[in-house]
Amino acid sequence: MTVRLVVDAMGGDHGAGVTVPAAAAFLRHHPDATLTLVGQGEVLEPMIGGVPADVRSRLALEEAPEVVLMDDPPAVALRGKRRSSMRVALELVKAGKADACVSAGNTGALMAISRFVLKTLDGIDRPAIATVLPNVKGGVTTVLDLGANVDCSAEHLFQFALLGSALVCAVDEVERPSVGLLNVGEEAIKGNEVVKQAAELLRASPLNFYGNVEGDDIYKGTTDVVVCDGFVGNVALKTSEGLAQMLGAMIKEEFTRNAFTRLVALVAMPVLNHFKRRVDHRRYNGASLLGLRGIVIKSHGSADAFAFEMALVRAYEAARHRLLERTVAAMAPFQLAARVSGKGAPVPDDAQRVAV
Repeated sequence: MTVRLVVDAMGGDHGAGVTVPAAAAFLRHHPDATLTLVGQGEVLEPMIGGVPADVRSRLALEEAPEVVLMDDPPAVALRGKRRSSMRVALELVKAGKADACVSAGNTGALMAISRFVLKTLDGIDRPAIATVLPNVKGGVTTVLDLGANVDCSAEHLFQFALLGSALVCAVDEVERPSVGLLNVGEEAIKGNEVVKQAAELLRASPLNFYGNVEGDDIYKGTTDVVVCDGFVGNVALKTSEGLAQMLGAMIKEEFTRNAFTRLVALVAMPVLNHFKRRVDHRRYNGASLLGLRGIVIKSHGSADAFAFEMALVRAYEAARHRLLERTVAAMAPFQLAARVSGKGAPVPDDAQRVAV
């Protein structure tokens, strides 16, 4: 199976200076993939000239004269820039010419344009942003939503749980991922009314609901999926990134304090390098916009070439594991139950259980 990716080559803080070398590196490591760079030809063509011929043969260009700026309001990007690299890339996914789209551009604009061009899946009110964070078990924890929806209802949180479960099932091949609901305590009586109602919906569903979890459970690996609203999720993500950078800076400062600590650092270098790789947030770059009728991966806007390549790998894995088809299949029993019950929140019985 050839995986076809399309890239908003002009998006992000660094634009083509990052996306083009990342695309070339990705194609070198994935001979079964092709990639289309969308953007301004006069910028991209000179940069592609130095790409090796074997890689260049799997790299195409699609002209898009406009660029969505990082500070453009979503309405401006949606209505005023209809030939932007972001929109053209998403339209290629809609037309079936690409299996997944990757962009480091304006998050609000990407969400708005994705919803307009691709639409949401049946039964999903709002797309959610999901990514993985490392845990002490040596694996990862999938967390959503990370900023797309700052105000959520209980049913929205239930939908996020369903989408997160489908993602982990498809990409990580976990048969029935465990789901935790992020809360201020593990007890059922804790939390606001929205979280309590969401917990009731999850307990009544066939999802593998663990119960309430706290912030430290993300890194303990207590559950495969952690669900929260976008406000809480974004704060947790940015706090985690800041903490990792602070710890790295502190360790470096201590090991360079004097001649003796520098000598110790030489001895400890293999351990330090391994630790650095484990906590390097660039390795976990690439958040999935779940709930759309197409695969869209959001890279961090400030990503360097290595980090953007990781986002391409995430898109590649999602497409190769048929994330969209498996999400639709996983949701089918819930949609049937909702139609039968006439309620918005799906509550299937035991006969309708599905491994998600």
